[in-house]
Amino acid sequence: MPKIDLKRELKHLYQPSAKEVVQVDVPTFQFLMIDGEGDPNTSPAYAEAVEALFSVSYTAKFMLKKGAQGTDYAVMPLEGLWWSDDMSAFTSNDRSKWRWTMMIMQPHFVEEAVIHAAIAEVKRKKALPAVNALRLENFTEGTCAQTLHIGPFTEEGPTIQRVHDFIGARSALAGKHHEVYLSDIRRADPSRWRTIIRQPME
Repeated sequence: MPKIDLKRELKHLYQPSAKEVVQVDVPTFQFLMIDGEGDPNTSPAYAEAVEALFSVSYTAKFMLKKGAQGTDYAVMPLEGLWWSDDMSAFTSNDRSKWRWTMMIMQPHFVEEAVIHAAIAEVKRKKALPAVNALRLENFTEGTCAQTLHIGPFTEEGPTIQRVHDFIGARSALAGKHHEVYLSDIRRADPSRWRTIIRQPME
């Protein structure tokens, strides 16, 4: 059975150009999610959340690959929703007040029972406290504007502004700032990090 790659199948959502901002319609997908707050660069909770997400996502993948159907698929990239109760925390870069939902999309054929089994398996093998806070949830964004940012996260400002300007010329911002992390930041040079900047619009 060929390997399923949703990132390729959903090219218009997960392989945007850095040259332009485009409008996209994002349907309902199911995500493995976890919530938290604080500076992602220094917060142990953030690192634990990301580790739990990937551990369960890969465990579910291998369960299905070894199962009766032999279904193989590529694990989707890490995504994040970002906001703050005081939105000035973003303009002042006060990351201690940032709130986030980190998440990884799960293909539609990954059923809740598989996720529960994967969580139980990860808990059996590893001491990851964040695993208990994971949930599987449907998430709908609808109409959004997005583009690709190439470079470190600290230089996203102008790219985010381009997205906001695109929306401002057509309607208004809605929902939470959304990022999709296409690069392995542990290995790639920061100047080549590829991050999708997505923002829902009215």
